[in-house]
Amino acid sequence: MTEFSSKRFEFMKWLIFLILVLSYILVYFHRMSPGIIADELMASFDADGVTLGSLAATYFIVYAMMQIPSGVLADTLGTRTAIVFGNTLAGVGSILFGLATSFSMASCGRLLVGFGVSVVFVSIMKSNSTWFSERRYGFMSGLTLFVGNMGSVLAAGPLAAILGLFLWRTVFITMGGVSLCLAGAGLLFVRNRPEDLGFPSIREMEGKPPAVKREQHWIRDLAGVITVTRLWPGFWVQFGMIGGLYSFMGLWAIPYLRDMYSFDRGGAARYLTLMLVAFALGSLFLGWLSDRMGRRKPILVCGTVVYVLVWGAMVTFSWASVFMIYLYFFMLGFAGASFVVTFACAKEIIGPHLSGMAVSVVNTGAFLGTSLMQPLFGYILDMGWDGKIVNNVRVYSPSDYQNALIMMLFFGIIGVMGALCITETYCKNISDGAPGPSQVNPGLTSS
Repeated sequence: MTEFSSKRFEFMKWLIFLILVLSYILVYFHRMSPGIIADELMASFDADGVTLGSLAATYFIVYAMMQIPSGVLADTLGTRTAIVFGNTLAGVGSILFGLATSFSMASCGRLLVGFGVSVVFVSIMKSNSTWFSERRYGFMSGLTLFVGNMGSVLAAGPLAAILGLFLWRTVFITMGGVSLCLAGAGLLFVRNRPEDLGFPSIREMEGKPPAVKREQHWIRDLAGVITVTRLWPGFWVQFGMIGGLYSFMGLWAIPYLRDMYSFDRGGAARYLTLMLVAFALGSLFLGWLSDRMGRRKPILVCGTVVYVLVWGAMVTFSWASVFMIYLYFFMLGFAGASFVVTFACAKEIIGPHLSGMAVSVVNTGAFLGTSLMQPLFGYILDMGWDGKIVNNVRVYSPSDYQNALIMMLFFGIIGVMGALCITETYCKNISDGAPGPSQVNPGLTSS
């Protein structure tokens, strides 16, 4: 390419990434915000723990159901169609949620939001695989999660402060408007591949042969992806570890801190913000470190083991000092961020043209886990509830929370088992016949 074309290519790929990642910020905002407004939701809809968990989990249930269809959509119709459709639906759903006058109406809003945002992450991963070099995919995955997690940070301390000035309904109606604006930006600027703007593909720029693509129906492609057994350990890592982490961060952390340590919402939000920031920084750092090391599996195994050890400590030492609570929350967020490696592993064991489907299969685990664990956490709390209510909100005892944390520990162990079964790709697409450990120095494979 000429110098002008090269600069234009750089500008366009980062503009597309910006639009997609801004959409992803809203994904995390909707994912984590119910935890901050849990009291308002309980009071507005007269909800118990199971009902509140079910309302929050509506998003995750439909998100999980849509992950594989999202991969199919990204691989067939492309990122542009997916992002425009997704932002439009999420915007309408967020506005409906903000206007809800009943539990069923609120659930419908969350359902639409879940449908809309479910296509965003897989679309970004697909776009990153076509607009950025393969050897930077781990870093780009981490960068995507880092920036996206700013949405979850906004849904913690900043949202708690905003709720002192505006009704929670106003906030969600505004977020719906932002989603609709991003849908318009996607229609104007996002393109599926460099070739759509007259550029050569990334593989051609790097002197590689074009990716081999067999022309067959997407159902056969999907069947071929699902039957790749090396994909499924990543699914179980996300099911056990990220399902638990999203359940806690997205709903139960604030009630836990309120009932266990008598924090008000602002004080509890500071701890949650720390966990979310640690999760964001961990995603960026561990994605970069994996690329730098030329290894995937060690990062993932260490992360899942530390994650489980922290839950074990929280169960064993149920009452902790302020410093230890900060440490627990930071380590849960940072260790949980190691899951970013599962996306790189998924992409590196499947042909490049099917990377969207591969990522979606693995990503389904996180949201199946969350949709199960959010209401299950509430069910365990309700089982031991002694009837105490303050300001129309149920208050639970330390023993109730300890039982729920034991559940989190159990699911975390499932994540460790998945990590131990992950296939090491040495940061190469092994479907291309990339060299394995016996043929290459693992420490040099990140370049």
